[in-house]
Amino acid sequence: MAVFAKTGKKEKEVARGCVVDWNPQAQNRGNSLKCTCYDVLYCLQKSQDNKYYGSGTGTKSIITGLFGEWEIPMESYGGPDVSHGKLKYNNSYVSDIILDVLDDAHKKGAGRYIVRADKGVGQVVEKGSNGTVYVFKEDVTKSVSTSISTADLVTRVRVIGQADDEGRSSVEATLDGLTAYGIRQRVYTRGSDESLEDARSAAQEILDEDGAIKRKVTIQAPDVPFVRKGDLVYVMAGVKDACYFVKSVRHDCCTCSMSMEVERAGTAAREKKTESNEAEKDYQVGDMVSFKGGTHYVSSYPGAKGYEARAGKAKITKKNGSGKAHPWHLIHTDSKSNVYGWVDDGTFE
Repeated sequence: MAVFAKTGKKEKEVARGCVVDWNPQAQNRGNSLKCTCYDVLYCLQKSQDNKYYGSGTGTKSIITGLFGEWEIPMESYGGPDVSHGKLKYNNSYVSDIILDVLDDAHKKGAGRYIVRADKGVGQVVEKGSNGTVYVFKEDVTKSVSTSISTADLVTRVRVIGQADDEGRSSVEATLDGLTAYGIRQRVYTRGSDESLEDARSAAQEILDEDGAIKRKVTIQAPDVPFVRKGDLVYVMAGVKDACYFVKSVRHDCCTCSMSMEVERAGTAAREKKTESNEAEKDYQVGDMVSFKGGTHYVSSYPGAKGYEARAGKAKITKKNGSGKAHPWHLIHTDSKSNVYGWVDDGTFE
């Protein structure tokens, strides 16, 4: 079963799935039908498997292999391809394996990617890769709801080494976040073939991901049937005018309305500009940037000791340090650069 939407002369398929629940109803005044359909990725959510991937296996090899094994067509692979450490999954759902691999790739410096289906074909696409960005202004938005929560906040991450013969593990690093809200600790266990630097980077990623106060923004608006999860939209109603990622979306064709949950998108995640409104450039933690080369410092305070660092790709892991003389903390993501410390404004783009 497929659903099409038409705007003027343009008609486009917006959903396709196979029927899993079929419920026709006969009534005195007419007949009705209720049914539930799922796309080709449904089998991945309903299937478990045991998988082992040796150190050095690439993201592309893992994901395309699973898609092929479950006979899900892919026109092309548009996702990340980094080398992973040893990965082992026991009785895991295949969809969870794929999401975990993509999350591990992101922790190793890749962008943020999602898995979805389009016209019966599986896709791995980067968030915000949509060609058309829809703008939601006050006059075309029904409501905007914002909630703020610290319930699931992580304020400290400890890197734990491999256990010795007696089962004891040592603490190899401790990374603190918003500890003013109390100590809420997460543990990251360094893999046997993982360097401490990579483990620290992964631990920092946990802080970046879960160490911030959660803000949930829900937008009710007239339906735009072409908007999908992972798309980039520009919002000018109820929140700061900026680009946002669509975390989830529910289309209601009966009422011609839609409900979106969105999250703020960083500029490195492809901030878009419209002809009449330019998005303000605002770097965020997690953005991938190009370091121009120069000095990186051991702290953000004035007078901190500095060392020369080579130019190359890097990731922002902290911003606006306590000292603020060198307000950005970068970690290199390629072998060209060796930047790993605090840098000044204007040293990256």
